[in-house]
Amino acid sequence: MSTHSNHPFHLVDYSPWPLTGAIGTMTMVSGLVKWFHQYDMSLMMLGTMITMLTVYQWWRDVSREGTFQGMHTFSVTTGLRWGMILFILSEVLFFSSFFWAFFHSSLSPSIELGSIWPPMGITPFNPFQIPLLNTTILLTSGITVTWAHHSLMSGNFSQTTQGLFFTVLLGIYFSILQAYEYMEASFNIADAVYGSTFFMATGFHGLHVLIGTTFLLICLIRHLNNHFSKTHHFGFEAAAWYWHFVDIVWLFLYVSIYWWGG
Repeated sequence: MSTHSNHPFHLVDYSPWPLTGAIGTMTMVSGLVKWFHQYDMSLMMLGTMITMLTVYQWWRDVSREGTFQGMHTFSVTTGLRWGMILFILSEVLFFSSFFWAFFHSSLSPSIELGSIWPPMGITPFNPFQIPLLNTTILLTSGITVTWAHHSLMSGNFSQTTQGLFFTVLLGIYFSILQAYEYMEASFNIADAVYGSTFFMATGFHGLHVLIGTTFLLICLIRHLNNHFSKTHHFGFEAAAWYWHFVDIVWLFLYVSIYWWGG
C-alpha cells in the first residue's frame, strides 16, 4: 500500500480475516448443530479454533495500524466512533426481539400455557439470590470501567490498570455465577415459551458478557504495553461503551424476566 494519500481516510490492506472469520463461524455453528444431534464436538471445536485464531490476528492488525502505523487519524477515529454507535444500536434491536417475545407471551398467556405465567410446572429463580448478586457485580463493574476511563484521560497509568483489572475480574465472576445458575435451573430451553425466552435472552447476554470481558482484557494488555494515551485510546473507549450497553441490558433483563416475569 502506498504511503502517499490524498485523502484523510485509512484504506485497509487486503486482509484474509473476514473470509477466515466467516468460515470459522460457519464451521462452529454447523458443529454446534452436529453436537446437538450426534453428541460429537469435534467440528464445533475446529470452528472455535479457526474463529479464535482469526480474532487474535485481526485484533493484532488493527492494533498495529492504530498504534504503530498512525493510520487512525482524527477522521478515521470519527468514522470508527460512528461505526461503534451503529453497532450498539443494532445490538439494542437484537435484544428488543427477545423482550418482545417475552412480553408477548407473558402479558397475555395463551390457553396452551394454562392462561397463567409462568406456565404450570415452571419454578422461576428467586430474583433476590444469584440474580441480585449478578446485578450488583455488573453495576460495580460499570463503576470500575468508568474509573479506568477517567484515570486514562488523567494520565494515571496505575489506576487505569487497577480499574481495568477489577472490571475483567468482575466480568469473569459474573460468567461463573451465571453458569452455576444454569446448572441449578429446574427448567431448560425446551420447557415452554418461558424456558425458550429465558435462556435465549440471558444466554445471549451471557455471550455478550464473555465478549466484553475479552474486549476489556485485550485493552488491559494493550494498556500495559503503552498503546493508549490521554488523547488516543478509542479501542478502550469502544470497549467501555460496549460494557455499559451490557450493563443496561442486564438491568432490563433483571427487572422484566427475573423480577416481574417470575
